[in-house]
Amino acid sequence: MNLVTDFKRVFPTSSQPRMFFAPGRINLIGEHTDYNGGHVFPAAISFGTYAVASKRTDQKLRFYSMNFPDAGVIESDIHALDYNEADSWSNYPKGMIRAIIEKGHQLETGADILFYGNIPNGAGLSSSASIEMVTGVLIEELFDVTLGRIDMVKLGQHVENNYIGVNSGIMDQFAIGMGKQDHAILLNCQTLEYHYAPLVLENHSILIINTNKQRTLAGSKYNERRSQCETALADLQKELDITSLGELSKEAFEQNKHLIKDPIHAKRAKHAVYENARTLEAKAKLEQNDVKAFGKLMNASHVSLKEDYAVTGEELDTIVETTWELDGVVGARMTGAGFGGCAIAIVENGKLDTVKEQIQSTYKKKIGYEATFYTANIGDGAKEITEGVMR
Repeated sequence: MNLVTDFKRVFPTSSQPRMFFAPGRINLIGEHTDYNGGHVFPAAISFGTYAVASKRTDQKLRFYSMNFPDAGVIESDIHALDYNEADSWSNYPKGMIRAIIEKGHQLETGADILFYGNIPNGAGLSSSASIEMVTGVLIEELFDVTLGRIDMVKLGQHVENNYIGVNSGIMDQFAIGMGKQDHAILLNCQTLEYHYAPLVLENHSILIINTNKQRTLAGSKYNERRSQCETALADLQKELDITSLGELSKEAFEQNKHLIKDPIHAKRAKHAVYENARTLEAKAKLEQNDVKAFGKLMNASHVSLKEDYAVTGEELDTIVETTWELDGVVGARMTGAGFGGCAIAIVENGKLDTVKEQIQSTYKKKIGYEATFYTANIGDGAKEITEGVMR
């Protein structure tokens, strides 16, 4: 089936709808650094959210998802876009449209919009930000609204924080809105200063490995880690003139870590400082086209996330530590908040099938159920597309 055909079946029309796409994202390195004043290093991937849309002549907004067909068509009005639990997944596009209107952009009519996403559910590859950003691009193009891409990214984060109620940083929307084919983005989450770094993996692929573990701990442990880092920072600030852990070099941290009273808090702070340094080094290695050195930084990142930050867990460790031992693997680490979700590995193309088989065998034996594998390309950020998409 073709998505335009699907659209015309759900919303019978003789006019030709337009199609838009926003990717998901992976974070290559720089985990739990964003709220510590450091850098992240994400890239947009080839999986994402498609939206097919056409304007209406009245004020109605009608939403339909191919992923949740049982929910049917969900209707709203452009003047009544409050959050409503009963509207389930459609609160993401509703929130984005409301934020655009509140920014002073008038929409003269509503629209019919069909969504289809191929980002695996619950994998931590940012499907919610993908829906927000595809909605932003769609409204911009369909209604001739000029938002500016950075402003659209900020609106997406605003929706996540204040409309949906999730206290997340800006990395997801930024990577999805600003992605560039065959490039990763070095981003300072505080200043939004960013640089593209080439990520041309001619003989390698990025393998995403989903643990398929329910991420029940992620929220509470995330808040706990955040507060441990804030306490460590407050201890350091008694003698150092800094506003975040990301301002410290590894050397400055080692000279002053005695100021942190709790040894666990010192480990958390060490991860934030060292991981930020790894992120900056990763950009330099990619610019030198040194994929092997980049892989070593990925490995070191996972060790730090396991030993100093304690956010990996048995499932992620089993996958990553198994992967390290396999021929053809350049590097591997967990990606995202941890406690489940996904790991990523850079693997030689000719060894991909063998690597997947060996990981699966070990993982199933040890954990009791299977992992799922996806091979991702690094693609562009959110945009209008012209080619029909086959499901």
